[in-house]
Amino acid sequence: MDIDIESTLLNAGERMEKAMASLTRDFSKLRTDRVSTALVEDIKADYYGTPTPIAQMASVAVPDSRTLTIKSWDKGGLAAVEKALLKSDLNLTPVNDGKIIRIVIPPLTEDRRKDLVKVARKYSEEARVAVRNLRRDANDSLRKLEKDKRITEDELKKATEDVQKLTDKFVSDVDKKCAAKEKEIMDI
Repeated sequence: MDIDIESTLLNAGERMEKAMASLTRDFSKLRTDRVSTALVEDIKADYYGTPTPIAQMASVAVPDSRTLTIKSWDKGGLAAVEKALLKSDLNLTPVNDGKIIRIVIPPLTEDRRKDLVKVARKYSEEARVAVRNLRRDANDSLRKLEKDKRITEDELKKATEDVQKLTDKFVSDVDKKCAAKEKEIMDI
């Protein structure tokens, strides 16, 4: 196999892996019946005029299965964290006692579970689109190699088939992840 084709396929594979990692991160933020610190870590609070992820300005802990606690390293940051939590689309009610923020996570209702499944499907579709865009980029690179006479037409055909196989694999992985996440959300 030509070195240019190999590097194009390798690059496409690595970028598709990153799209899958992004999907996994998005899914970790989706709430199931298990409380996770990932639920709030990436929410950005206005910290001295700079949007800062909560994980960079406070410690987030799960003392029990239904509670999250957030302890800011700076007393001034506690109010900013509380405001950011209230503004987020997670529908959480933080309780600030001046030292620590406690968030009691209520059990999910059937309607909320269905909403979360819709969000999971949206994230999955975004990942599939990203993978398909990467396929297009790889195929464009391969066509350019053929146009520049660095590979033959037969090599182009074989390489685009390889890119399609790679794409099919990643789209299938996205579908499997989505189905697993839906099952996790809907399990009571």
